[in-house]
Amino acid sequence: MGKIVSNFFIALDGVVEAPDQWHSPYFNDEMGAVVGAGMETNKAFLMGRKLYDEWAAYWPESTDEPFATYFNTMPKYVISSSLEKPTWNNTTALPGDVDEVRRLKETIDGDICITGSATTVRWLLANGLLDELRLLVHPIAVGRGQRLFDDTTTHRLQLVDSAVLSTGVLNLSYAPAS
Repeated sequence: MGKIVSNFFIALDGVVEAPDQWHSPYFNDEMGAVVGAGMETNKAFLMGRKLYDEWAAYWPESTDEPFATYFNTMPKYVISSSLEKPTWNNTTALPGDVDEVRRLKETIDGDICITGSATTVRWLLANGLLDELRLLVHPIAVGRGQRLFDDTTTHRLQLVDSAVLSTGVLNLSYAPAS
């Protein structure tokens, strides 16, 4: 049975939007190894419709190797009630239905990665579907942008693993508290 693992570059103030604008000064070989280790266990991607639209417009034409091949060949699942016929190869649309996502977890042997898609991650947490939340917390306050938790719902989590990278970035892994 697979597990759904969410990954975020996140600012100290909780902002997850547009990390390309603030996280680069903190990216080094050490962080690359953390990201690479996570990529090795991924067997599929799960995403919301907005991220799907962004990635489907970018990755099929990208020459950024080896990432383009990685994203283009990996099985992808989009939680969407409006996407009927995805055009990006290896993509399946799933209705926003808890039972459909549970069935997906039963069919994948390994990690089902979700990166970005903060709204979808909150939905997964609220419905008991997220197994692990991995955060690379950057020592910067961005000030504005979408936050991972911008609603008033309480999500109890327990720390699974932690490390401090040489740049001051915290590598934190949480699981929903039982």
